[in-house]
Amino acid sequence: KRLRDYLYDHIQRLTFSYHGQAKTGDLIQRATSDVDAIRRFYADQAIGMGRILSMFIVNFIAIWLINWHLALASVVIVPITVVMSFLFFRRVSQAYEAYQEQDAVLSSRLQENLTGVRVVKAFSRQTYEKEKFETENWKKFQRGKQLLLMHSLYWPASDVLTGGQMLAGFTFGAVLAIRGNITLGSYMAYAGLLLGILWPIRNLGRLIVQMSTGMVSYNRVRQIVIEPREPLDQGDYIPGAGTNGHICFENVSFAYEDAPDIPVLKNITFECQAGDVVALLGSTGSGKTTLANLLPRFYEYTSGSITLDGVELNRYPRKYLRRQIGIVEQEPFLFSRTIRENIIYGIEREVADAEIEAAAQAAAVHDSIISFPDGYDTLVGEKGVTLSGGQKQRVAIARTIIKNPRILILDDATSSVDLETEGEIRQAMENLMENRTTFIIAHRIQSVMKANLILVLDQGNIVQMGTHDELIRQDGIYRQIFDIQTKIDESLEKELASAA
Repeated sequence: KRLRDYLYDHIQRLTFSYHGQAKTGDLIQRATSDVDAIRRFYADQAIGMGRILSMFIVNFIAIWLINWHLALASVVIVPITVVMSFLFFRRVSQAYEAYQEQDAVLSSRLQENLTGVRVVKAFSRQTYEKEKFETENWKKFQRGKQLLLMHSLYWPASDVLTGGQMLAGFTFGAVLAIRGNITLGSYMAYAGLLLGILWPIRNLGRLIVQMSTGMVSYNRVRQIVIEPREPLDQGDYIPGAGTNGHICFENVSFAYEDAPDIPVLKNITFECQAGDVVALLGSTGSGKTTLANLLPRFYEYTSGSITLDGVELNRYPRKYLRRQIGIVEQEPFLFSRTIRENIIYGIEREVADAEIEAAAQAAAVHDSIISFPDGYDTLVGEKGVTLSGGQKQRVAIARTIIKNPRILILDDATSSVDLETEGEIRQAMENLMENRTTFIIAHRIQSVMKANLILVLDQGNIVQMGTHDELIRQDGIYRQIFDIQTKIDESLEKELASAA
């Protein structure tokens, strides 16, 4: 239990880079199946090893007291058994590790399928998914057969050795009794003690082989445990008067750890005053979200300087920064809990119902919530499945509003709502953004026209920078996006008008 609790806590504290590369199914496999294998190792193998050794020592001493020749003859099999067991130990370890890895792949496949079951049904891809699952399941079956084969080869070999030792021991003891070296009573006692010494020898080999599974699981869990935790409290500066929100980027570049030679952001330089609204515009993969992720120190910039209120960003503890920053993601995540619990998730204090309702009203979701039979105590289901896309987005916005952060990051926060609700949320967001530094990540120019500063990114570079009025007069990506979106909107309006 303590190991599983520790591992769960440790996984929560690993870096964003680690979680970006790790597979969910593999982590679940290691935190459940491998931890159980370690538990069985200590509960069964470790305790069994002590029992086996004690029985072996007691019986060996008893036989030695009868006749030391008999004692030595009775343990001839021990070195052979140990050598054979360790040979199988290596092979079983490899087979078990391959089996566990494939089991993790299967878990990931199942987890992905269940998460996207609506897409599977929408495209009628059940047969395709079934075939993919069967392929991975067949690989697991084959690796399981290989593991079973290793065990099935070991047991007959072990029984042959044990049987040979028993036959040789009885024969040697009988010869000594016939020659008068030991009495008949001693021989009968030896026969009983020999059985008592052969059972530990046989099971010693079994335990050595079974220990391989525990050791493999131990190494798989250890691979997670040795991963460095994200140092949330690392930093030597916490302002006594709180954060204002004056942010300055100077020649900031960033590359992911697994591709240090491929910068995602290149020489980013801009400055925004406290309370400014900064819009990030660009195509998919241009670096908008990556730039925003540097602010709460989800990732550390490779070079350059980022300052918050004149202090280098990496001097602030991550925990402090994330309490000052509110984030609304493009695809909001809700826990399988009540709406109330989801709204107050980021608050570490008692929150009055009036405050919760005020946040929901500001996010234009209060009326939807009270229309449910259980109101704010409605269970939203896994990943908020019982709510519409717009409702999930607005609950996520309410969660950010009640946090009352000094800096906001809105990642296309109105992408999943209808036009009427979008207008309500935009008004609520404008009220919320007042006197708060806000970064808006958007694809539509309509979302960023009122920003104090618009950064147009392309392949990790800032290619244009200014206000809407300034950029619209320039030839460049911003003007191109504006013209395209304007034509699309005009065409849509004509179609709606003709349909009416």
